[in-house]
Amino acid sequence: MTAKITAPMLIALLLAAAPAWAERADREKPVHIEADRVTVDDVKKVHIFDGRVTLTQGTTVIRGDKIVVTQDAEGFQKGVVTGNLAYFRTKRDGQESYVEGQAERIEHDNKTEVTQFFNRAWVKSGEDEVRGQYIRYDGRSENYEVTAGANAQPGRDTRVRAVIQPRGKDGTKAPGAGGGDAPPLKPAPNIANPRKE
Repeated sequence: MTAKITAPMLIALLLAAAPAWAERADREKPVHIEADRVTVDDVKKVHIFDGRVTLTQGTTVIRGDKIVVTQDAEGFQKGVVTGNLAYFRTKRDGQESYVEGQAERIEHDNKTEVTQFFNRAWVKSGEDEVRGQYIRYDGRSENYEVTAGANAQPGRDTRVRAVIQPRGKDGTKAPGAGGGDAPPLKPAPNIANPRKE
């Protein structure tokens, strides 16, 4: 089923679906959503898309079993995508590289510009990638926090894994380094104090 979108829904989805690193031109493009079921509560400002959901807007693609978009009293939106595994991909603004990621649950808060990935989390930016049970990306500061998370299985997923390509002194890709022009991943200042899920 392809969902018909009302104006308030469209605004909510545009803002919740496009993380801060997405290409700005995507925000001017139409949103296309496919789902098995759609539930809209305009009074509570909750929109639920359920069953094999695919959302596309320009270069941004989000897939999951369910997408829930809520709006607070100030008009800010929060989107939660769940699935086995929820997935997103978007082109970086002004660059020829992509950011993509997956997790059991992906949350994006439009007000704080923070995107969080919970359980079996993986994010790739250009040729750099990180894996862990919890990944938090702050779109304003472009900082990542990656932890094993509270639900880590001892001996199995208690370590964070990262692949970071070499960079030159000016921050650009070093000669001979693998593809992508994505900026390097920066650890969050509070990485030593991981957030509980």
